[in-house]
Amino acid sequence: MAGEAKSVIKKTRTGVVVSDKMAKTIVVTVESTKSHPLYKKILKRSRKFMVHDEKNEAKVGDVVRFVEVRPLSKNKCWKLLKILEKAK
Repeated sequence: MAGEAKSVIKKTRTGVVVSDKMAKTIVVTVESTKSHPLYKKILKRSRKFMVHDEKNEAKVGDVVRFVEVRPLSKNKCWKLLKILEKAK
């Protein structure tokens, strides 16, 4: 049992880059929709993630996919997986 590797499912998210001003870091906004429990109105929620971008290849407006990793800094525990769509 000691030498066996556990299969870990890592969380992945998809969002739009809103800032690329930091070195090796991008800020990505992920939007989700949620229904109100009583009134059933559809609500839009957005959340910002700080994502590690080793090669500084993502730019503002790009749609990116990122994955959860070990903490890289105080606010950063996500890493860029790939750029799905470049900004126009």
